[in-house]
Amino acid sequence: MKKLWLLIPGLSILWACATFQPAPPSFYIESLPQVVTTQMTLEERLKAEEVWTSIRTGNSAKAEKLLERLNPGNPVYELGRGYVAILLNDLPMAEQSFKTALESRPDLVVAYLGLAQVYEIQGTEDQVLAQYREVLKREPGHSWAKPRYEALRAKKTDSLLAEGKAALAAGQFEAGKRSLLKALFYDPASTEAHLELASAYRREKDYESALIHLQAASSLSPDDKNILKSYADTLYAAEQLGKSLDAYEKLREMDPRNKEVAARVERLKDRLGVFELPSLYNSIPASNAITREDLAALIAVKFKGVLDDSQVKPPIIIDISTSWASKFILKTASLDLLEVYDNHTFLPKKAINRAEFAEAMLRLVDFLSKKGYRFVPQVSPERIQISDVPPDSFFYRPITRIVAYQIMDLTPQRTFQPEAPVSGQEAGRTLDIVLALIK
Repeated sequence: MKKLWLLIPGLSILWACATFQPAPPSFYIESLPQVVTTQMTLEERLKAEEVWTSIRTGNSAKAEKLLERLNPGNPVYELGRGYVAILLNDLPMAEQSFKTALESRPDLVVAYLGLAQVYEIQGTEDQVLAQYREVLKREPGHSWAKPRYEALRAKKTDSLLAEGKAALAAGQFEAGKRSLLKALFYDPASTEAHLELASAYRREKDYESALIHLQAASSLSPDDKNILKSYADTLYAAEQLGKSLDAYEKLREMDPRNKEVAARVERLKDRLGVFELPSLYNSIPASNAITREDLAALIAVKFKGVLDDSQVKPPIIIDISTSWASKFILKTASLDLLEVYDNHTFLPKKAINRAEFAEAMLRLVDFLSKKGYRFVPQVSPERIQISDVPPDSFFYRPITRIVAYQIMDLTPQRTFQPEAPVSGQEAGRTLDIVLALIK
């Protein structure tokens, strides 16, 4: 018994000497950013790191005392107050502290992360998403914020999609459209939301609004035949016959055995009377830099009478299904007037420079020569000297030959400017020269 009484005071002394260890916080605290610490003196940095260590171990009392040693102008001061306030469950103080930190330093990701967690505790999901967006603007691959942002965005989108579809099914079209448009605010790439909205607008015969969403859905899922057909059908209903024909012809290329689509294409052609060029063709002359699909269209249309009797099996091209000029690309590529790359791509959106354009013009001249048209050089290619295209260049031969035919010209300084873009006006004018030579 005497030993027990001696043991109790000893235990009391040990208990008094023991240091209470608070539980670490349940929220996320990122390390102090270098953008902040590198601008501090060594002494300030050590104080800031000590504050941060106290916060990350959940010791709010120690962190508060240490914060008093920091200058209020130090960015860590308001950041620290914000995270200490979360530890103490003082959310208004935490919110205000993080906002104050961002007033002087709008690039502080750690402050946006703090605000996101304040709003998450408060249950205001829209504000949480807004803070995550600010983080991802600055650090797109942020390992903590990105998956949470995507999960929350998906949750909000799915909820609004279900809400919108239920409203539409109940005949509440305005409420349904509002929910679906809000779903697109959270996820602009939601094909389902675009299609539901298009369907709702079509029922109201608001074809212009329906087409906006069908076009978006088609660009998001370019290989989806059902979406493309809905787009083509809506264009037809809106009396946009030329665009409708383009869409049906793309659909026919994707589904050549579809008799319904083939019949619609023929009916449209009959109704139009003559072949109606895609609207984008008419915009080529105003272009400052034409693309490969533009050039294919110009050649196919301007030389239609010459090319139509040439039947060649089209090559395999994997990247033109959504190009407005796909049929022109197939025509010119099958005749080897424009190159298809070894990986079966055409790169329809790639801009053409003057060297590449000269090479295409020479292919056209050689093709026409084989059909019996005569081209006479106005000067020997060997006599042509170009200061900015070396003789060992791949494009030297086509450039000198095209210049020899006077289809394209050099500058007064005897340069060709091979890397310069080709405008729509220059391309049209050059092709008209070739046309004049074969008449």
